[in-house]
Amino acid sequence: MRRMQDFFYKTLFFSLLCYSCLLLSAQVSEFGISRINQDGSVTFRYVDSTAKKVKLLCDCDLRRIETIVKSEGSHKIKMLKDSAGVWYYTTPPLAPEVYTYQFITEKGWSLDPTNPDSVRVYSQKRSFFVLRGTPQTDLYVRDVMQGKLDTLVLHRKSEGKSRRILVYTPPQYAESSDSYPVLYLLHGLNGNETAWMDRGQAAQILENLILQQKAKPMILVMPDANPECFVGQDETVSLLKNILHFSKWSKQEFERCYPEMEAFLKEKYRFADWQGSRAVAGLSAGAKQSANLANMCDSTFSAVGLFSPVIGKQQLPVSHYSEYWISGGSGDILHPQMTAFCRKLKRDGVKYSARTTIGGHTWRNWRVYFSEFVQGIF
Repeated sequence: MRRMQDFFYKTLFFSLLCYSCLLLSAQVSEFGISRINQDGSVTFRYVDSTAKKVKLLCDCDLRRIETIVKSEGSHKIKMLKDSAGVWYYTTPPLAPEVYTYQFITEKGWSLDPTNPDSVRVYSQKRSFFVLRGTPQTDLYVRDVMQGKLDTLVLHRKSEGKSRRILVYTPPQYAESSDSYPVLYLLHGLNGNETAWMDRGQAAQILENLILQQKAKPMILVMPDANPECFVGQDETVSLLKNILHFSKWSKQEFERCYPEMEAFLKEKYRFADWQGSRAVAGLSAGAKQSANLANMCDSTFSAVGLFSPVIGKQQLPVSHYSEYWISGGSGDILHPQMTAFCRKLKRDGVKYSARTTIGGHTWRNWRVYFSEFVQGIF
């Protein structure tokens, strides 16, 4: 009897040990030749045996664990070189999130040649990876998209310019004859029509939520909303130049082109026509555009989402909405504007929802706001 008990406990022990090893190995993943380790740290690798020095630039803290991120400024650190000529650096454990990075040598900056995933950050491209580990970050990844993403160009004779537009149609759109509600999603300063796809993982988030039956199937429209199409026409335009031209956003050039854009898209897609089948949302300067657009097109939009908004009394709503949603980080430079705007809404008896998170003016907040907003519309 004693031998049977010993055998049972030994078998149980080795089974649990093997299972634990499997769990640990499952937590290790690679992007290119770089590696996400079991403890959540990341070992970056770069091959260039001729380089005299290599620095890693990443939008994570490279020396200590970050708790509250107020901005997505990048950090630099010198990489080490092993005997095989491979440069490497291991970070502290990182929180689950989307991270961008690039390498800098004496020859200039470089994407990770072993990682096929890259996004535009300001006027440069960077490699990126998703460190998963929470239900929220799981929304950022879909290995195979069931929906479709189209790129269109709206030629405006009145402006003598063109605007690019990304349109996401949900799963089953091609197989059905149904019409769908539409969310217009606007970028911020120094973004363009690709910002919400590249940095915001908007299509992945929305498709995951639709398939989980947490969001209604909808069409997502992401236009280049820049005044005079600055970034949309020239992706090398610097952040400084856009800041210097920020006053042009107040002329509401994009907002005025909405009726033409809506008509253009309705010819190509099955937009629903029922009352309340339009919503608009945006981040930062795009949030201001969203509020302006909702006021200019009175009764068109049923829901308005303002993420870290550049906002003032001129954007106070002229109608009531089923959802008027405002969110921002407590460390955001625009948070005082947001709280002052909410006080005015309360004073005027406007029904609204406000959400304050930790952190600042960052994509890691805007991805969360978007995922929450789309679950409450239509």
